[in-house]
Amino acid sequence: MNFNAVFFKTFRLLLLPVSIIYGLVIYARNFLYDKKIFRSVKFNFPIICVGNLVMGGTGKSTMVEFLVEMLKQEFNVATLSRGYKRRTKGYILASEKTSALEIGDEPMQFHVKFPGISVAVCEDRLVAVPQILQDRPATNVIILDDAFQHRAIDAGLNILLTQYGDLYTHDFFLPSGDLRDQKVSAERAHMIIVTKCPADLSLEEKKLIEKDVHVAEGQTIYFTTLEYGLPYHILTKAEKPLSPEEEVLLVCGIANPEPLKKYLEENTAAFYQVHFSDHHIYSIDELKGVSKKFEQVQSSEKIILTTEKDAVRLIKFEKTLMDLPFYVLPVRNRFLFDQEVKFSTAIKQYIHSYKNQP
Repeated sequence: MNFNAVFFKTFRLLLLPVSIIYGLVIYARNFLYDKKIFRSVKFNFPIICVGNLVMGGTGKSTMVEFLVEMLKQEFNVATLSRGYKRRTKGYILASEKTSALEIGDEPMQFHVKFPGISVAVCEDRLVAVPQILQDRPATNVIILDDAFQHRAIDAGLNILLTQYGDLYTHDFFLPSGDLRDQKVSAERAHMIIVTKCPADLSLEEKKLIEKDVHVAEGQTIYFTTLEYGLPYHILTKAEKPLSPEEEVLLVCGIANPEPLKKYLEENTAAFYQVHFSDHHIYSIDELKGVSKKFEQVQSSEKIILTTEKDAVRLIKFEKTLMDLPFYVLPVRNRFLFDQEVKFSTAIKQYIHSYKNQP
């Protein structure tokens, strides 16, 4: 453990009193909801909530995309996000002219990747749900992105994500830890998904995790791993397989780049990283800095690689990107232990349980 890591860990421990106060506030808020003093609204309409108990990094966007891909052929799907770090306020339904600055990077990613679905953002989800149904009356299901702790809406199906190797059961409240909700809140989930597992996760370790998470009656637990696709050029969309002889300059601003870095370690000759904070809004000067850094890579076989979330924030620099081998690495969830059919069936049965669904 390097000096910076030791300093950061020590600093967080010093914030323990703040974490205790934060935890008491969260406890009081949940108590008021549980006792019906604060009211949750339940819509007579299929709403799927995807969320977690910690700050970032569990793969919510990847799971929302998996759900959209699974459902879009059979249902008219809408996604609803807060639109983190957007430069607008209020309710916005994405259109052909929408940018990431207007709706945020992750909703923009959904909009670009799945042009046939409805993508909306709003700080107040309680206001946004009826507005979506008014604007897009053919909608069959709404997926709430990162809304597990927002209890104003009582979603019919709650999917809670927790990351392999960093389970919420071993965490503590912010800012000493990463928890933004009580661990007991996991009992509100209908499904718990352990994300970013090793592809070769053993049955023995699976059972240990199930015991650790302590799945309640009526809950189902699933296990997924990340599966990377073929890189494609950020502008032309032309695909290019990664080569074991290739050197990569990784440019990303995501909460947890470790699985991606591990993938590059195993599949390329070498990689170098230009790291930014999660949801970072890029400037032209930063992109020019990336270009200079790329020039310093000595290999004749080299590319620049970024994530799909970063790509929607970089695409505005089209003129600069035209001169660079700038590629995007897609990623998707793959269910382990042959659980995908069970998961898909449960999701579709939930949607069909409502009247007037196809």
